[in-house]
Amino acid sequence: MSATTVNTLLTKTKGLTIEETLVFLADENKGKVVFSTSFGQEDQVITSIIATNDLPITIFTLDTGRLFQETYDVFHKTLKKYNKEIKVYFPEATAVEKLLEEKGPNSFYDSVENRKECCFIRKVAPLTKALKGNAIWITGLRAEQSENRNDLALFEYDTHFDIIKFNPLLKWTLAEVQKHIEDNNVPQNALHKQGFVSIGCAPCTRAIIPGEDIRAGRWWWESSHKECGLHQK
Repeated sequence: MSATTVNTLLTKTKGLTIEETLVFLADENKGKVVFSTSFGQEDQVITSIIATNDLPITIFTLDTGRLFQETYDVFHKTLKKYNKEIKVYFPEATAVEKLLEEKGPNSFYDSVENRKECCFIRKVAPLTKALKGNAIWITGLRAEQSENRNDLALFEYDTHFDIIKFNPLLKWTLAEVQKHIEDNNVPQNALHKQGFVSIGCAPCTRAIIPGEDIRAGRWWWESSHKECGLHQK
């Protein structure tokens, strides 16, 4: 069923613009199309498209409790500019309390397993709640963000969350993302001007230097695929 659905979507949306595809998806799956934003540059592009076209797509974000102040700043600016609701999902308080009581506030530095445990509590579990009952999950993933994402497709079936994922900016370059932001005066995180390309939780994100991989600033102390479990690629 999933493979059939993906192939059908690819056929029906062939040749459509991002805006036209979003309109089609929202019309075909009324009330069941959601977009997850972390307020990065790619996500801000998609938010601007959804909001300026007044599309009936739910925008949501995950507040892990460890975000940069600059992320909250762009969150606030986005609300004011577009006047569109952004739903917020928090981790379960009891799970966070238990983690900190048993392992302390910085256990994620000790091992990949500990880091993934923290990511699961703060991000994956809330995302599971946010996606439940929906049909289409829109993301800001781009193929050039990491080697692990090179084989992404425009539409995919996410087996972990049992949902169709739509990656509208899949083939966009970072330069194209930045041009859209500049041309449309889209709010962006001030950290992007300080060498932060991929921005997550404050303790787990650093700026990168020219020539480094885009994801090098995430969990820089470990050798891994630089993923938190939200996306399998």
